[in-house]
Formats: sequence, C-alpha cells, structure tokens
Amino acid sequence: MDFVCPGDPAVWDVDGRRFGPCFADLVLGFAGNAIAAVAALGLFLAKRNTNRAQNVTRSLSEKLLAFGVPGFAACLSLLGLTMLAKKKFEGKDVKNYELFFTCSQFIAWMSLSLVRVSGAWFEILYNPIMCFFWILKVILEIPHLQYKLILLKAASSFIEIISFCTATIFGLFVTVAAVIGQSGIKREANSIEAPLIPNNEKAEGETTDMIKDYSLWELLTFKFVNPVMDIGITRQLDFTDLLELPNELRATSCYDKLLSSWTAEYQNHHDNSSLLRAMSNSYGWTYLRLGLLKVLNDSIGFVSPLLLNKFIRLLQQGSDGMDGYILAISLGLTSIIKSFLDSQYSFRLAKLKLMLRSSIMGIIYWKCLCLSLAERSRFSEGEIQTFMSVDADRTINLCNSLHDAWSLPLQIGVALYLLYTQVNYAFLSGLAITIILIPVNKWISTRIAGATEKMMKQKDRRISCAGELLAHIRTVKMYSWEKLFTERLVERRESEVKHLATRKYLDAWCVYFWATTPTLFSLSTFSIFAITGHALDAATVFTCVALFNTLISPLNSFPWVINGMIDAVISSRRLSNYLSTPEHHSSELNASADLLNHHFKRYTKVTHNPMAIVFQNVSCSWSSSSVAELNIVLRDISLQLQKGFFIAIVGEVGSGKSSLLNTVIGETRVISGSISSCGSIAYVPQVPWILSGSLRDNILLGKEFDPRRYEEVIEACALHVDISAMTRGDMSHIGEKGTNLSGGQRARLALARALYHNSDVYLFDDILSAVDSQVASCILEKAIMGHQLMQKTRLLSTHNLQAIFAADMIVVMANGLIKWFGTPKSFLATPYSRTSKPDNSSPTSFAASVKDKTPMVTCELKPDAVLEDSVVCYEETKDRVEEEARKQGKVELGVYKKYAAFVGWSTVVLIFLSAFLMQTSRNGNDIWLTYWVDTSTGTNNTRFYLIILAMFGIINSLFTLGRAFSFAFGGLRAAIHIHASLLENIISAPICFFDQNPSGRILNRLSSDLYAVDDSLPFILNIFVANFFSLFGTLVVLSYSQVSFLLVLLPLWLIYRKLQVYIT
Repeated sequence: MDFVCPGDPAVWDVDGRRFGPCFADLVLGFAGNAIAAVAALGLFLAKRNTNRAQNVTRSLSEKLLAFGVPGFAACLSLLGLTMLAKKKFEGKDVKNYELFFTCSQFIAWMSLSLVRVSGAWFEILYNPIMCFFWILKVILEIPHLQYKLILLKAASSFIEIISFCTATIFGLFVTVAAVIGQSGIKREANSIEAPLIPNNEKAEGETTDMIKDYSLWELLTFKFVNPVMDIGITRQLDFTDLLELPNELRATSCYDKLLSSWTAEYQNHHDNSSLLRAMSNSYGWTYLRLGLLKVLNDSIGFVSPLLLNKFIRLLQQGSDGMDGYILAISLGLTSIIKSFLDSQYSFRLAKLKLMLRSSIMGIIYWKCLCLSLAERSRFSEGEIQTFMSVDADRTINLCNSLHDAWSLPLQIGVALYLLYTQVNYAFLSGLAITIILIPVNKWISTRIAGATEKMMKQKDRRISCAGELLAHIRTVKMYSWEKLFTERLVERRESEVKHLATRKYLDAWCVYFWATTPTLFSLSTFSIFAITGHALDAATVFTCVALFNTLISPLNSFPWVINGMIDAVISSRRLSNYLSTPEHHSSELNASADLLNHHFKRYTKVTHNPMAIVFQNVSCSWSSSSVAELNIVLRDISLQLQKGFFIAIVGEVGSGKSSLLNTVIGETRVISGSISSCGSIAYVPQVPWILSGSLRDNILLGKEFDPRRYEEVIEACALHVDISAMTRGDMSHIGEKGTNLSGGQRARLALARALYHNSDVYLFDDILSAVDSQVASCILEKAIMGHQLMQKTRLLSTHNLQAIFAADMIVVMANGLIKWFGTPKSFLATPYSRTSKPDNSSPTSFAASVKDKTPMVTCELKPDAVLEDSVVCYEETKDRVEEEARKQGKVELGVYKKYAAFVGWSTVVLIFLSAFLMQTSRNGNDIWLTYWVDTSTGTNNTRFYLIILAMFGIINSLFTLGRAFSFAFGGLRAAIHIHASLLENIISAPICFFDQNPSGRILNRLSSDLYAVDDSLPFILNIFVANFFSLFGTLVVLSYSQVSFLLVLLPLWLIYRKLQVYIT
C-alpha cells in the first residue's frame, strides 16, 4: 500500500470532508475505467461472430459520436500519460496512483477504439449491459471530478485538468448515446435479398418484443406510450390504438406457463397441491428480480433525510465552498432516481400481476371445463363466479404484500437506526408504542381474516341465488315471484353485510392506529429527548420529521400487508382446493379398437364385429365425496356394445338411463369396474347447452363451414322451416341458454351440432320427448337412422315406441341395474315389453309392427307441424345482445352526488370535517415544533412546550378516530343502499333486458362490481380525502412560511393539471 499511496490518507482527506487523492484516483477513477474496459471487451468476445455482413444505416452524427469519441478521448489520455512520464523523467514528484489512473484511462478508451473493428460495434455500444456499466463509471467519476476541481486552485498543470475534464465530458456523451440510442439493429436488405413484394405481415405466432423494439431510454421514461397518449387527448382510445401486446403478456402464453407448473405440482402433491407453489415455479425468478429493484429503491429513500441533515447543518455553519451546491444537486438527483426506480418497480410489478391474472383466470376456466358433473356438484355457480372475480385478484395481490412483508420491517429498522443517530435513545419511546401496537394489530388482523372468510361464504350463497334467479327469470316474472326472490337475496345480503360491517369497523381501528402512530411517535421521541436535557435544533427536528414521514408509509401499510397476505392465503387455498378436484375420466375411457375387440372375443363368440363400448362390472355414483358408495346409481353393469349398432335404452323414470350415458363420457364417479370406449363421442343431453350467438355458430361450434354437410344436417334435424321463419335466417341471434327458442327447437339445435361434428359414438338422452310425434319420426328416420349415422354407434334413451323397435339392440334398466339386453324381436317375449306396448293394441298387431324393421312412413312435415313450435322466433330473434358500452369523458357530478346521497349527507359532512380538523391538528403539531426550536432558550420552558405538543397529539388522535369510523359507517350505508337499488332495477327490468344482456354480465354487477363498492371504493376515497387535506395543509404551511412560494404555485398547478389531463 505504501508503494501505491505513500504518505497519503487511504480514504478521506485531512479535514475528513472529501475523498483523499489516492482513493479518488486508485479506487474511483481506476475502478470506473476498469469497468468500462472489461464491459467492452466482454461484450466484444460475446458478439465477435455476429452481424458481420449486415448493412446498417446510421446517421453521420451517430457515427462521429460512436467512432470519434473513443479515439479522441484515448488521445487525451495518451497526452496526460505523456505529461506524467515527462514529469517523472524530470525528477518531479509523480505518485504511482496517478500513473495507474492515467494508464487505466488510456486502456479503457483504447479498448473501445479497438472494439469498433467488430461488426457488432453498435450492438455492443447500445447493449443495456454496456449502458449500465457506463452509468456506473460516470457515477464513480463524479466524486473524482470534485477532487480534481478542488485541486485546480493549486495545480501546476492546467492541461492535466483540461484533459481529465474533456475525457469525463466525452464519457458522459457516450453514456447518453448508449441510453437514448436504438437498442436493436435495423438491417437494410441489399438488392439481391430484397423481395419483389414486401411482406409487412408478421408470421403466425410472431409478436413484438417490447424490450427489443424500444430503446433503453424509452423504456426508462415510458416514452413509447406517448403516441398512444397523444391520440387519447384528441379522442377516445379504442383497441386498434393500443400497442401490440408482447408474447410474454399474451393470455395463451401465461396460461400455458402456469398450467404446466400446476400440472407438475398436482402430480407431486395431489390433494396437498398449492397454487402458490405453482405460481412460484412459473414466475418466482421474475418476482425475485423485482425484490432486488425494491431493495435499491428503499435504500435510496433514506438518502434524502441524511442529505437534508447535512444541508441544514451546512447552512447553519456557513460554507464558501461547493459543498452546498453538491448537496442541493444531490437532493434533487436522489428524488429523480427514486422516481425512476418507483416507476420501474410499479410498471414491472403491474406486468407480473397482469401475467398472473391471465394465467389464473385461464386455469380456473380450464378446470371448470374439465370437471365432471359429479365433481362439479361440489361447487355452486356462485362459488366459481367468486373464484374468478374475487379470489383470483386477492391471490394476485400477494405480489404486493410479499415484498412489503420484508421491505417494510427493513425500512422501519433503518429509519429507527437513523433516528438513533439523531436523538440517541429517545426514539425507544416511540419504538415502545410501535411494539405495543403489534399484538393489537395482529389480533385485529386475525379477526378481519375470520370475518372475511365468513363474508366470502355468504357472498357465494348470494351470488349462487342470483344466478338461479337469472337462469329462471322468465318463470319468476310469469308467476310474479319477484318479491319472494328479492326477499331471499336481501336475506343473504344482510348476512354478508353483517360480516362486512365487522370487517369495516375493525379496519377503522387499524386506520386509527396507523394514522396516529407517527404523531405519537414524534411526540414521545421529542418529549424524552427534551426531558433528558438535550436541546432541539432545526437540523435535528427537520431530519427527524423527515424520518417520521418515511416511517408513515411502512407503519400504515404493514397491517394492510398482513391483511392482504391473509386474504391471499385464504383465497389461494380456496383456488387450490378447486383446482385439485379430480377431473372427469373421459380421456381414460378411450381405448384402441384392438383392445375392445379383445374384450368382445372374451365375452361373446357370436360375431366378430369390433366393440365400441365395453362395461365390466361397473358401479358408479353421482356423489364426489367419500360416501359415494352409499349413493350408487349404477350397480355391476357389464355390457358390450358393438360398433355401428343402434341401441335403445328403456326403463322407468329414475331407472338409470341418463346415468348410463353420462358414465360413458366420464361424468359420474366410477366406484368399481372399468369402462372402455373407442373413438370420439358426441352427447346430446336432455337439457341442451346453447351458446349465446347465431344459430350457425351453435351448430358449427368452431368447425369449418361445409355448406353441403350443413344443409344435410339442417334437413335431417327438421330445422329448415324454423330457419326460414327467422328474420335473419341461420344468422339470427340465439339468446343465452336458448331463451328465445322453444324446447323442441333447442333439442333439434343440439342434435344438429352433434351430427355436424361427425363423431364415432353418439349418445342421445331422450331427445325425442321434446318434440311432437311427427317431428320425432322425421328426426328418427333422417337423423338417428339416416345415412350420416348409419355406420355410427348410437345409444338412445327413450320411451318412443318407434325408436325402441327400430333399434338393433334394446337395454332394459331398473333401479340402476341392467335387467335385460337383446334384440327387439326377443324383447316381445319378456315381461318388460308390456310397459312399452301402446294402449289398446293386441299382441298380434303389435308383433306385426315389429316384423317390419322400419315401421315409419316417409317423413313429409306439414309447415304447421314445425311452425307451431317456432312461433317464438318471429318476436324474439329481432333482439340482439348489446355490447357493453363504455362511458366516455368525465364522470358526471351527478354520480358523486348519488353516492354521497347513499352515504348520507350528514355523514359526508362529518367525514370532511374530521379529515380537515385531523390535518389541521397535524400541521399545528409541526408548526409548534418549529416554534419550539426557534424560541426556546433553555430547559425551563420545556414542560410548557410539551403540554401544548401533547394537546395537539390528543386532538389529532380524536379526529383521526372520527374520520376512520365515519368512513366505515358511510361505506357500509352506501353498500346497503346500492345493492338494494341495483337489485330492484334488475328485478324490475323487462324480459327483453335479459335477452340483450347475458347473465354473466349481470352477475358481474352483483359480484365483482359490488365488491368494488363494498371494499375498494371506500378505501380509495379514504386515501383520496386524506391525501387531499394533507396536500392542502402542506401548501398552506409553505405559503405561510415562504410567501414567494405562491408565485410558483399557479404555474405548478397548471403543469400538473395538464399532465393529469394528458395521462387520464
């Protein structure tokens, strides 16, 4: 060390106010140059074989800046090195650390000059890694430059300083060029490579990568959003104006990523699977990187109070140097850097939450489609709606809470340490208050979690009841049951509001403790500090007040973080329980034809036709619980069905016909035995599933349109007359669940969809009972037994005699058992045929009809036969589902007045009055502290000052309590009145309203939107009112203490107003 820095201080100068010369040259200067050189050479080695033959278009100024700066700066460094060598040869005193610094500076610039031979020169220069190291180099050069400028007064060589300053200035130019330059390479195709017809369309799956298409400067300042915001000022934005979504943010990519993690999680842990672990496996590293950014952001937040302390002390002591300017500039730079870090953290956290929201919504919807009817019965429609509207958001909000859970205690700890440096152990009194409030906040958080869980259960019940009401709204209005269903919903809402009130009032206590903690902290700290004989000065007071303000956010937010984490854990457990539910086993039911043929040869030797479906001692239940064996609906079913046969399933109501069909598609819970099926399966249920869309969309359901096959299907299902009666033909809109179709039309529409999809096995669940006898005969002849399904395997549960005796085989069921299985001819000899014979028919005539294999006449429908079933179409198909309209412009004043009326005008006045007096008392507390510092001359008046300070603290505490509980009461009152008004408007709406608005949209008003009114809106308004009066109080104090501030207040208001209009 003596060889490098002989006789010089290692770090600080003699006066301790600035860095020593050795430390400045060797550590700061040498480190900055080494970083630049290593970064350039490292990127050169990584990129040396890339982009050598590219024709890159660059401007002349860009080339001069990129190629000329390193060479010129290297020449300046060489000049400085030459001058040092000359002084050395002349016997003058030259320090070794000066040689090291100048040599490293020359090497750094030469390395950049040599890297230009690479074809990837601009890519190296504009690389984000290179830019980061250049910024770090410039930061390290700042104190070094300060030291050189101070030496300017006594320096014997003016050229040395000029050389250093020039190199530093050009280094800043290169840094700026790296930051604002383009981050990608634009390749210009030559005449041979250029296509004759340019193709501007992206290939399938190719998406814009935001990180590559925008420069680092644009990403740091979000400049890439400016074109969209410019459009937003002139008109309302639509989807075509938005930026192209990067691939990582697309719902498909997010869904696939989380689904693969959840699948692996479920395979490893089964019923103990955790959605949080799957989220961690998918996005854990991204979230950890955000944690590093938050550490840096929080660390910079404590720099401002320390710089403020130094600045105030410097003003008190007086200084004629540059330290005051450096501190003032540092204060401004600290705020700017923190603003950059805040915005980047918020932006990247919002991106992560968006990806999680897309992925969680996707897997919830995927799970809903994969559940069998048996497992689906465990969850009501309201629960699933709550999963998507509430639980998903709460789980995603864990991203905020988890980083805050470690960041906030760390911020509190650092702030307390800094307070210790200012007021010694006096801060322990404030810390004692904080420690006392920890178990109180924990108890409140536990009670809030319990109330939240109970509230969510009641919300599920209410939404489920609302879903049932919307599904049967026509029946409710037909029988005038609106009052009955309204009372049921109001009863469930009252139970929900009961737990919501518990949660709100507990939140009010939390708000009270959080808001008064900083005031009590400052009161106790300054009191103990003054009582122990210490004198308060301006630097100590303002530094402590700044640290108290830094503590406000962590202290206020920490209980919310605890509540958020508890809510997230509860919601994630609910979602994990839902996602861990066993799925239907339709994929396990499929088997190869060879395997089925093996089963056939094993159980029968009559024919060699391959089997389509094989049951082997199957027992199943509709229950998904552990008591499924007590609710068995099918017992010991053994059945082999040949491929291409038409099988009729007969039996009394409740005999198990529908359960047998649902077992084939895996919708029931198999208790014992096994089922095998061959090929794809089409199922037409008793209650058809109708999509909200056109009639053609319902038939195609994602398949390509084949006009020939489409016409054949329409003819076979007797839909041609119905379509001709509709105003827009097959493009007529069908309401949700087919509300504007009759039962027969819905059944034939579902049958047409099954026929169009051309499956191998068809399951028909009593579809003929929904139509009259003539239409049933036509469907049986042209659809079920028509040429399209002649070679298909068909199972039909029915009571229709024509269908029974037209079948190849008949299955008789009773009490969940197969009582008989055989051909229609042998069926006549069994006692089961007696229940299937038509009344007043003799055995002889009935047998004669059976001998005729096709007992039906040629199907020629009279128009009235179908039109009688199609009368609804004339009136209902004119109504179209309206798209949700988005209000444009400002929120009308009447909306605020209406919400205030729901809250209650007296409560609104109480809220604003308590908030105003709370802020007034807080400002009075700060003003009194300033007065104490300015006027106190000794310790004799300490008691008087402390009493007044305590009075301000008590008054502030009372008004804070009043604001918290008035907000809780007003929010509850508004929630009750808004729900009552919303429910009344929905119940009173005409029936056409429900045709034009899907039930899911209406349920959103009663679930997620109402949750926003119950919880989010009062919380946001509470923050708005508190911040408004806080800003108002700050402006009043600033204007009173410094009248000249009023001169800049109006321009600042205009600037912020313009920015607000520009952003919103």
